[in-house]
Amino acid sequence: MKIAGYELYSIETSRFGLDGGTMFGIIPKSMWEKEIKSDDNNCIEMVTRSLLMVGHDRKILIDTGNGDKWQDKFRSIYNIDTESVNIELSLAKYGFNTEDITDVFCTHLHFDHIGGNTKYSNGELVPVFPNATYWMQNENWELANSPTEKDQGSFMKHDWSVLAENGMIEFVDGRDQFLPNIDIELSYGHTIGMMLPKLNDNSQTLIYMADLIPMAAHLPLPWIMSYDINSALTLEEKRSFLPKAVEENWTIFFEHDPIHQACKVCYDGKHFRLKKSVKISD
Repeated sequence: MKIAGYELYSIETSRFGLDGGTMFGIIPKSMWEKEIKSDDNNCIEMVTRSLLMVGHDRKILIDTGNGDKWQDKFRSIYNIDTESVNIELSLAKYGFNTEDITDVFCTHLHFDHIGGNTKYSNGELVPVFPNATYWMQNENWELANSPTEKDQGSFMKHDWSVLAENGMIEFVDGRDQFLPNIDIELSYGHTIGMMLPKLNDNSQTLIYMADLIPMAAHLPLPWIMSYDINSALTLEEKRSFLPKAVEENWTIFFEHDPIHQACKVCYDGKHFRLKKSVKISD
């Protein structure tokens, strides 16, 4: 797919699992399990999926997934698989490597979105993308470094500490465009200051939904994660975004859906739902 002067590539960076009840909040298991099955521990299968954008003399990667800095205990808890699929393998599939990336766009600083920013090499913490500028939102940075008890487990400083030490971070304030042809929507329901990059040209619009709508199963308005710091605000943000997505035929990009890279959205008179699955790249 090509849009707004960028060639787009879907980049899977890991497979993992989270508790299905937590992923769907107040929605009963008897309902959400019709959309996605859980295992004996009530975990559902998920992926971390980045978007690579090549154009305007840049190679921009949106989010970097779980990374591979995990101790065995937590790798087991979250069923993290970075052996069969990871950033390096997925970039290589399209002829790119980590040194090619010029910019890393961090939607927010939760570990499953920026864990791939850094890695350990010979016992030393180093940037995965040594030639990149890492873009982060001011408000989310402040929360990440002074988290509440509810969300402190979602932020891990080793995902950004070495980047700050090396002067590789550029901070973003507000919705002003800071990369060519990429508009910014801000979301505050899941976490404070989550950036949703949006591409549009004369014929099409694509928006990277991060954790506002992590999977196709989260398209109905009340299907909201318990991880969100303000679920009522998430509901209102979805209520604002989704009618536009239907009316203007947006492509919605999913960061965590194990089946659908992206989709078109419809409204069935009661709920917003997947209209047609969209493949960004093979």
